[in-house]
Amino acid sequence: MHFYPNERIALFIDGANLYSAAKSLQFDIDYKRLLAFFRQKGQLVRALYYTALAEDQEYSSIRPLIDWLDYNGYSMVTKPTKEYTDSMGRRKLKGNMDIELTVDAMRLAESLDHIVIFSGDGDFKSLVAALQQMGKRVSVVSTLQTQPPMVADELRRQSDQFIDLADLEQMICRDPSTRPPRVERTERFVASPARRPEGAIGGRSPVDPVPFDDDEDEKVPPR
Repeated sequence: MHFYPNERIALFIDGANLYSAAKSLQFDIDYKRLLAFFRQKGQLVRALYYTALAEDQEYSSIRPLIDWLDYNGYSMVTKPTKEYTDSMGRRKLKGNMDIELTVDAMRLAESLDHIVIFSGDGDFKSLVAALQQMGKRVSVVSTLQTQPPMVADELRRQSDQFIDLADLEQMICRDPSTRPPRVERTERFVASPARRPEGAIGGRSPVDPVPFDDDEDEKVPPR
């Protein structure tokens, strides 16, 4: 990884995408450690976390994480999900945050030197190219260590630097001492169901619940 001490850095985190990548690699992210890691790499100006919320739910599993991040150095960007019915009559939720992330990155770019995007979504290729034309360095954080890879090839190639999330595990995982044995990454992993967040106890970041991802089917909660 190539960072310069005097660089002004900002993190733009696609919450659903990062969650899926970490779960596929079978580790939970400690967001306190993640922030500390990038603060060591340069002058961290901002860390923004993007996620959509199903506001009609009596209890949202992601709410404790959002509250903890908001009080511990992250800028939260959220919006309510929208329910719709597809052509097969199935109820689905939509809550893509790509536009919000893109607008914020372009708006803040003038005060930054290095933009770090936590997402493997190929739709961000145009954003990366636009930021590079403004003279900014752009790193993309996702993973190639799953089958299939979770980063779009066009996004990885467009970035100035690709950082595999698997290489960050020892620095940002939630609890290295109790992490279960790793199985071979040649297998395709299925994310286990999210656990109910524990909250910020003793300065630890909570367990990472499932941020909303409208690329997955059947996310409508039971009524």
